[in-house]
Amino acid sequence: MNKYLLIAGTLCLVLGLFHLILGEILIFKNKKEHKKIIPTIVTCCIKERHLRIIWVSWYLVSVFGWCIGVLLIKIGTMQTEWRADLMQFIMTSITITMLCSSLLVFIATKGKHLGWVVLLIIGILTLLGI
Repeated sequence: MNKYLLIAGTLCLVLGLFHLILGEILIFKNKKEHKKIIPTIVTCCIKERHLRIIWVSWYLVSVFGWCIGVLLIKIGTMQTEWRADLMQFIMTSITITMLCSSLLVFIATKGKHLGWVVLLIIGILTLLGI
Protein backbone atom coordinates (compact mmCIF):
# COMPACT_ATOMS: atom_id res chain seq x y z
CA MET A 1 0.00 0.00 0.00
CA ASN A 2 1.29 3.43 -0.94
CA LYS A 3 0.40 5.79 1.91
CA TYR A 4 1.28 8.93 -0.09
CA LEU A 5 -1.23 8.09 -2.81
CA LEU A 6 -3.86 7.01 -0.30
CA ILE A 7 -3.59 10.35 1.55
CA ALA A 8 -3.49 12.33 -1.72
CA GLY A 9 -6.59 10.52 -2.99
CA THR A 10 -8.44 11.10 0.27
CA LEU A 11 -7.52 14.80 0.16
CA CYS A 12 -8.94 14.99 -3.38
CA LEU A 13 -12.25 13.55 -2.19
CA VAL A 14 -12.41 15.89 0.82
CA LEU A 15 -11.41 18.93 -1.24
CA GLY A 16 -14.10 18.12 -3.83
CA LEU A 17 -16.72 17.83 -1.10
CA PHE A 18 -15.73 21.11 0.57
CA HIS A 19 -15.57 22.82 -2.83
CA LEU A 20 -19.09 21.71 -3.65
CA ILE A 21 -20.63 22.57 -0.27
CA LEU A 22 -18.90 25.92 0.22
CA GLY A 23 -19.67 26.97 -3.35
CA GLU A 24 -23.36 26.34 -2.79
CA ILE A 25 -23.34 28.23 0.51
CA LEU A 26 -21.05 31.13 -0.34
CA ILE A 27 -21.63 31.68 -4.05
CA PHE A 28 -24.84 30.17 -5.38
CA LYS A 29 -27.21 30.31 -2.39
CA ASN A 30 -28.52 33.80 -3.16
CA LYS A 31 -28.70 33.12 -6.90
CA LYS A 32 -31.51 30.54 -6.72
CA GLU A 33 -35.24 30.97 -6.79
CA HIS A 34 -37.24 29.11 -4.16
CA LYS A 35 -36.96 25.30 -4.53
CA LYS A 36 -34.81 25.47 -7.68
CA ILE A 37 -31.59 23.52 -7.98
CA ILE A 38 -29.91 25.54 -10.71
CA PRO A 39 -29.26 29.22 -10.02
CA THR A 40 -31.11 31.64 -12.28
CA ILE A 41 -31.03 34.98 -10.45
CA VAL A 42 -28.53 37.13 -12.31
CA THR A 43 -26.75 40.36 -11.51
CA CYS A 44 -26.23 43.32 -13.80
CA CYS A 45 -23.24 42.03 -15.74
CA ILE A 46 -24.04 38.37 -16.31
CA LYS A 47 -26.68 36.53 -18.29
CA GLU A 48 -28.67 33.60 -16.91
CA ARG A 49 -27.07 31.12 -19.33
CA HIS A 50 -23.63 32.22 -18.15
CA LEU A 51 -24.60 31.78 -14.52
CA ARG A 52 -25.87 28.30 -15.32
CA ILE A 53 -22.59 27.24 -16.98
CA ILE A 54 -20.58 28.68 -14.09
CA TRP A 55 -22.69 26.59 -11.71
CA VAL A 56 -22.20 23.44 -13.80
CA SER A 57 -18.46 24.13 -14.08
CA TRP A 58 -18.30 24.48 -10.31
CA TYR A 59 -19.76 21.00 -9.93
CA LEU A 60 -17.53 19.54 -12.64
CA VAL A 61 -14.44 20.63 -10.71
CA SER A 62 -15.64 18.62 -7.72
CA VAL A 63 -16.58 15.60 -9.84
CA PHE A 64 -13.21 15.60 -11.63
CA GLY A 65 -11.46 15.94 -8.25
CA TRP A 66 -13.37 12.93 -6.96
CA CYS A 67 -12.39 10.95 -10.06
CA ILE A 68 -8.72 11.73 -9.53
CA GLY A 69 -9.08 10.92 -5.83
CA VAL A 70 -10.61 7.52 -6.57
CA LEU A 71 -7.83 6.78 -9.09
CA LEU A 72 -5.16 7.68 -6.53
CA ILE A 73 -6.76 5.55 -3.84
CA LYS A 74 -7.15 2.59 -6.21
CA ILE A 75 -3.56 2.84 -7.40
CA GLY A 76 -2.32 3.37 -3.83
CA THR A 77 -4.10 0.27 -2.52
CA MET A 78 -3.37 -2.09 -5.41
CA GLN A 79 -1.80 -5.36 -4.35
CA THR A 80 -0.67 -6.27 -7.84
CA GLU A 81 1.38 -4.20 -10.20
CA TRP A 82 -0.02 -2.81 -13.42
CA ARG A 83 2.15 -1.91 -16.36
CA ALA A 84 4.88 0.33 -15.02
CA ASP A 85 4.89 2.68 -18.01
CA LEU A 86 1.13 3.21 -17.79
CA MET A 87 1.28 3.87 -14.04
CA GLN A 88 4.16 6.31 -14.55
CA PHE A 89 2.16 8.19 -17.19
CA ILE A 90 -0.98 8.37 -15.03
CA MET A 91 0.89 9.45 -11.91
CA THR A 92 2.95 12.05 -13.77
CA SER A 93 -0.20 13.44 -15.39
CA ILE A 94 -1.97 13.74 -12.03
CA THR A 95 1.08 15.31 -10.39
CA ILE A 96 1.45 17.95 -13.12
CA THR A 97 -2.32 18.63 -13.05
CA MET A 98 -2.33 19.20 -9.29
CA LEU A 99 0.81 21.35 -9.24
CA CYS A 100 -0.40 23.51 -12.15
CA SER A 101 -3.84 23.82 -10.54
CA SER A 102 -2.22 24.93 -7.31
CA LEU A 103 -0.22 27.57 -9.14
CA LEU A 104 -3.27 28.83 -11.04
CA VAL A 105 -5.38 29.16 -7.88
CA PHE A 106 -2.49 30.86 -6.08
CA ILE A 107 -1.97 33.39 -8.88
CA ALA A 108 -5.67 34.04 -9.50
CA THR A 109 -6.50 34.61 -5.83
CA LYS A 110 -3.17 36.14 -4.81
CA GLY A 111 -2.80 33.28 -2.35
CA LYS A 112 -6.00 34.13 -0.46
CA HIS A 113 -7.93 30.97 -1.43
CA LEU A 114 -6.60 28.05 0.61
CA GLY A 115 -7.41 25.58 -2.15
CA TRP A 116 -3.96 26.18 -3.62
CA VAL A 117 -2.35 24.76 -0.48
CA VAL A 118 -4.38 21.53 -0.61
CA LEU A 119 -3.72 21.15 -4.35
CA LEU A 120 0.00 21.66 -3.72
CA ILE A 121 -0.01 19.04 -0.95
CA ILE A 122 -1.85 16.58 -3.22
CA GLY A 123 0.71 17.24 -5.98
CA ILE A 124 3.65 16.71 -3.64
CA LEU A 125 2.16 13.53 -2.13
CA THR A 126 1.48 12.18 -5.61
CA LEU A 127 5.04 12.97 -6.63
CA LEU A 128 6.35 11.17 -3.53
CA GLY A 129 4.13 8.21 -4.35
CA ILE A 130 5.50 7.71 -7.86
